Amino acid sequence: MNPELLSHWGDFLGLNGLPYPVPIHPALVHLTLGLFIAAISFDIVAALFPVEKRVFKWLAIPVTRSGLFDVGWYNLLAAAVVTFFTVAAGFFEISLALPLDVESAWGLRALETMILHGMGGVALLTLIVAMTVWRGFQRFRWRKDMARQVQWSYLATGLIIFVLMFLQGTLGAHLGGEFGIHVTAVQLLRLGGNPNQL
Repeated sequence: MNPELLSHWGDFLGLNGLPYPVPIHPALVHLTLGLFIAAISFDIVAALFPVEKRVFKWLAIPVTRSGLFDVGWYNLLAAAVVTFFTVAAGFFEISLALPLDVESAWGLRALETMILHGMGGVALLTLIVAMTVWRGFQRFRWRKDMARQVQWSYLATGLIIFVLMFLQGTLGAHLGGEFGIHVTAVQLLRLGGNPNQL
């Protein structure tokens, strides 16, 4: 919603209001979500490994506890790196937004939703990086000689972040679904075109 930036891009903006055909932010968001959820999930399975070991044996899946923790660590590290690009793409794309003048299901206007979504993105970036640092200390310092590489409080915090991600994702869904931000069909309808003819 930056008119100066919009005028700068001018003729380079496509039908979706972006200088490229497909929005980058939603793709990176789902990559971040997948990596973070996999990281915490593998750490939970590894923490419960003595209980789950019989299930793996019954399924004939060769797995080690340390291998599960390795998968958790590398997924979290990747999530921390990808999230920087996710937030950057989100801020760039939101600066080019032309939302519909409606109210969301939560009773918010477009600008309020964008501000909350932006602040939530920065907060989640901070939390994911903090979780990565916390996990790194557990892996390489505090618990490196222990069978269970993560603390229960770390896992509980990861589950709380899942809830925050759900709320953040709902705000993002409102931006695309209700306010039509960077949705080609909505932008075509705004211009009086017919999306079914393209």
